[in-house]
Amino acid sequence: MFVTVTLNPAIDRTVTADRLVFEDRAYILSRGESPGGRGLNASAVLHSWGAPTLAIVPAGGACGPRLEEHLQRLGFPFVAVPTEQNVRSNLIITDRRGLTVKLNEPGPALTAAELERIEEEVKKQLPGAKWLLLCGSLPPGVAPSYLRRLVGVAREAGVRVLVDADGEALQDVLLEHPAAVTPNRNEASMLLNRALITRQHFRAAAQRICEMGAESVVLSLGARGAMGVRGSEIVEAVPPAIDSVCPIGAGDALNAAYVWALEQNSGDFRDAVRWAVAAGTATARLPGISFPTLEQARAIYEQVEVK
Repeated sequence: MFVTVTLNPAIDRTVTADRLVFEDRAYILSRGESPGGRGLNASAVLHSWGAPTLAIVPAGGACGPRLEEHLQRLGFPFVAVPTEQNVRSNLIITDRRGLTVKLNEPGPALTAAELERIEEEVKKQLPGAKWLLLCGSLPPGVAPSYLRRLVGVAREAGVRVLVDADGEALQDVLLEHPAAVTPNRNEASMLLNRALITRQHFRAAAQRICEMGAESVVLSLGARGAMGVRGSEIVEAVPPAIDSVCPIGAGDALNAAYVWALEQNSGDFRDAVRWAVAAGTATARLPGISFPTLEQARAIYEQVEVK
C-alpha cells in the first residue's frame, strides 16, 4: 500500500486554448475540472499502474463534496478528513505548444484540531503501508514542523516516507531523515541558496541535500531529466527529446514511479530513477492534467539514458 497525504488539495479548473498571447485574442479549445494536489496525482498514477494506494485529504466547505465526487470517479480509495473552510480552487490555462499559466489560491487555514485529525488518520492507515508520500504545499498557518512530525510517526511504524515539499518545510523535514525527497531545480536552489546551472551543480546539490538528512534525493530537472543520489550511488537519467504539451503533474508522476519501481525491483535505485524520469517525461507529452499509463511510461523508459 502507498498512502499519500495532500494537506492542501484543490479543484483544478483547466482551460486549453489554441495559443497564449498578450494583447490578442485566443480561442478556448476545451475546459475541464479535476481534483488537484501532488499527493492525489501520485495516487492516480499508482492506481493506474495497478499499485494499491490510499489518499488522505482534508475536504471542507461548499467545494468539499465536489472534491470527493471527482475523487470517486478516479477509482482509488481515499479518506476525506472534514474541515470547516472551503477547499481551494486553481485556474490552469495552457495552449497547444505547452505554454502554461497556473494561478493557485493559497488554500484554507487548518485548525489545530483538524491537523490532529489528519495525523490520527495517518496513524490509522500506516499499519498497512509500505510508503507514505507527503506531497505538496502546506496550507496557510501550518508550521513546517508538522511534516517532520508525520515523518517521525511513520518511522515509528516502520514505514518509509517520500517528501515532496519546498521552502522551510523541506529544510525542516530533512532533520527527521526521510527515505526520499524529490525537489525540483528551483526548490533545491532556494534550499541551498545557490544557482544550479551545470551538471556538476546538480550533482553537488543532490549530494548536499543527502548530507542534510535525506536517505535519497531525486533532483528533478524537467526536460534535462533527474540527478539521483543515495549514499555512494549517483545516477543521472536523461530522457529523450519530446514535444512537451503540458508539464503540470510531471513531478507527481515522478514521485509515484520512483516508489513504485523501488518496490517492483527490490530497491534498485538506478532503475527507480530511470522509471521516475520516464513517468515525468511521459506526463509532459499529454494534454491538460493527465497521466501516462504504464505502457506509455514504459515506451519512454526504454529511451531514457542512464549515466
